[in-house]
Amino acid sequence: MDRILEKKKGLKKKHIPYLIGGGFVLAVLLWVIFGSHASTLRVERRGISVVTVERGEFNDFIRVDGQVQPIAVVQISPEEGGIVREKVVEEGAQVRKGDIIVRLANSNLELQILDAEAQLAEKQNFLRNTQVTMEQDKLSNMTERLQLDMEISRSRRAYEQQKRLYEEDLVAREVYLKAKEDYELASRKYELVDRRLKQDSLSRRIQMEEMENSLANMRRNLQLVRQRKAQLDIRSQIDGELGLLDVELGQNVAAGQKIGQINDLSDFKVQALIDEHYIDRVHTGLPATFERQGTQFSLAVRKIYPEVRSNKFRTDFVFTDARPENIRSGQTYYINLELGQSAESLLIPKGTFFQNTGGSWIYVLDAEGNKAYKRNIRIGRQNPQYYEVLEGLEAGERVIVSGYETFRGHEILILK
Repeated sequence: MDRILEKKKGLKKKHIPYLIGGGFVLAVLLWVIFGSHASTLRVERRGISVVTVERGEFNDFIRVDGQVQPIAVVQISPEEGGIVREKVVEEGAQVRKGDIIVRLANSNLELQILDAEAQLAEKQNFLRNTQVTMEQDKLSNMTERLQLDMEISRSRRAYEQQKRLYEEDLVAREVYLKAKEDYELASRKYELVDRRLKQDSLSRRIQMEEMENSLANMRRNLQLVRQRKAQLDIRSQIDGELGLLDVELGQNVAAGQKIGQINDLSDFKVQALIDEHYIDRVHTGLPATFERQGTQFSLAVRKIYPEVRSNKFRTDFVFTDARPENIRSGQTYYINLELGQSAESLLIPKGTFFQNTGGSWIYVLDAEGNKAYKRNIRIGRQNPQYYEVLEGLEAGERVIVSGYETFRGHEILILK
């Protein structure tokens, strides 16, 4: 008969892996709950820049490089095209308003002038001939009127004489009526001729006015063509310095083509490129200063160009007081542009840590200075010297402001 086997009590081999796995999971849970899981990194103290957070006056300004330029630049563009015949002055020369800079030649324009002169002479001859013809017509009309005056006078005398004779029965009725009809015919003819002469006179006057206007227009046209010839001499529009002249003898220059520029040296401006980060804070009238040879000079923003190129926008500054004695075009000035009023704030000296953190966090040293802890902060404005701290730090705390590239974002740094 079969015998019932009793089960052995105790730990078997197949249970051991499960026990080890459970123990490992329990250890991990205990480390997560009770242990510190902040990552640490040992770093060399040498090469790390440590500064102290301090409270002080924050001056809201930025520093930009500005280049001196003439207050205005006038472009040289000929109104008439032509071939360069002569360069009267060279680049860098001082010119006065009205001075000739370049002389051009244009044979087509010369032909236009000759043609306009010929047309004007022809029109003048035609007008003179017309005036002579009209004067002759006027004399003929006056002669005709005199003849009619004489005819009507004779007809009136004959009529009056025949009327008296008829009333005395000395002439036949037929003779009287003929004299009367001749007188009435002469009177009607005189009225018609007089009306025609008035209309002819009005027509002549209108025709003469039209011809005079046409002749005046031709004279003005000839004058304009001659002025175009005068414009072949390209002249300076202002007093200044010829800064650029890009033409050569024999070159064909088109009308309106830029061939040079004149710099107005009556005053100067300073032009600077500013980071687009400040475009909303820069406006006309903002004050600025720069120092040269131990003297401070004052500027103000005059113009802001709207176009942004390569993350920068262009701004013009003008002097509000004295100018440097040796100011020259092309010089570079380092300008402090004031963006706002000064205010008391927590300050951190500028450092390269900002490029890694964007100002959102920083390493803060403990009291002994042996460890540095990562802490979230909030930075507001900045100038060439300081960052303005809005949250996260207290005055007197020490922070690391050098670059964080090698720290790889560890929570704690141990300084050796």
